[in-house]
Amino acid sequence: MINSEKGGIPINTKDVLLLLTDKWADWEASYAITEVNSVKTIALDKTSKSSIGGLRAEIDVSIEEYSDLSNLALVILPGGFSWQDNRYEEIAQFVKKVMEQEIPIAAICGATVFLGKHGLLDHVKHTGDDFSFFENQEGYQGATNFLEAQVVRDKNIITANETAAIEFVYKIYQVLEIDEPKELEDWYDYFKNGLIRE
Repeated sequence: MINSEKGGIPINTKDVLLLLTDKWADWEASYAITEVNSVKTIALDKTSKSSIGGLRAEIDVSIEEYSDLSNLALVILPGGFSWQDNRYEEIAQFVKKVMEQEIPIAAICGATVFLGKHGLLDHVKHTGDDFSFFENQEGYQGATNFLEAQVVRDKNIITANETAAIEFVYKIYQVLEIDEPKELEDWYDYFKNGLIRE
């Protein structure tokens, strides 16, 4: 386990928001919320959201209620089935406001495409599941910044593809500075390569 008492950001007092939609990908956020002990769930409304695996999550705060960003450390957008079928204009406006305050955003899988179709990745290097998902989105103009990679961190934006949950959370832990770099490196090596190495 990582010692979350260390690090530059006082995790116990700063909010980390887990932004949920219906049919969210629970496994893509699981490692992140394990070590960060100040996670709050946020959504368009306060109706509980069911994950792809059937896990029902209560919502702590709605986007409309969360207007003061002064205590916000990072926003995590897990993937899920509903990103493709909905434009979620209110979520896009919220994310844009967060980005304008230079607060980190971490998106994985379908959530990266959501950011892309709203033009929020046009000027940062980024990745996702497959470039074809991006190029077919009206409003996406970030083709020159797309990278074939497991995870990409550029400026305050972290993006990852659906097979990169470990890499994704490793970047999140680095941004939040929840432990010393060597401890984070050891954590990544352990969970990426396993206890038993053949």
